Amino acid sequence: MAARRILVIMHQESSTPGRVGDWLRRRGVELDARRPVLGDPLPATMQAHDGVVIFGGPGSVNDDIAHFRAEMDWIAVPLRENKPFLGICLGAQMLAKHLGAPVGPHPEGLCELGYYPVRPTAAGAALCDCWPDHVYEWHTEGFELPAGAELLLEGRGHFPNQGYRYGEKAFAFQFHPEMTTAIIHRWTVKARHMLALPGARPLASHFEDRFIHDPANACWLDRFLDFWLSLAPPREQLVVS
Repeated sequence: MAARRILVIMHQESSTPGRVGDWLRRRGVELDARRPVLGDPLPATMQAHDGVVIFGGPGSVNDDIAHFRAEMDWIAVPLRENKPFLGICLGAQMLAKHLGAPVGPHPEGLCELGYYPVRPTAAGAALCDCWPDHVYEWHTEGFELPAGAELLLEGRGHFPNQGYRYGEKAFAFQFHPEMTTAIIHRWTVKARHMLALPGARPLASHFEDRFIHDPANACWLDRFLDFWLSLAPPREQLVVS
């Protein structure tokens, strides 16, 4: 059986796939990292990849930025070829925008930076029985649920839509399951000014809450990645035209 190969799209030179990348590698997955913001091309077909993860990053899907527009248009490729798709934060917003759903700031200007409460919908509970009740967020915009999508996770903080499924194999989450303690340190140092935004959690809580909530997040991610990878057939079963 050929090793699985996942396309990983990031939006800064310093970005890493964090715990998601680490746990995929432990499962024997090869990661093909691309950064369109630095000029990396995206494949015209997913024949050489078993799935794609689009991570977060600075900026808004509503910004008139050429590589953002091209990346959102490119999402049609994995959707058309029915390959497993995972969008995280900005990646979730890109999928929503691609599907025609509005993406924008909170009506009262609130943000979510830190840990916030969430709960699964009936569809989410049917998919997984170990959702965390708090997740790590870092965003100032949110998405409306795209037409035809199924809401999996509801936010009880400032943004109600936290996770959805589109079709059989596309999943999108507003929160950041890839976070490690090191990444939290880096973000809260490099973007410390954002912690003054309305709705942000105080600096100390980012680390205190991690001790409380990370075990549940780790349990959920472990199960979810197994399920997500199971949606990709072994490479030799793929038909290459």
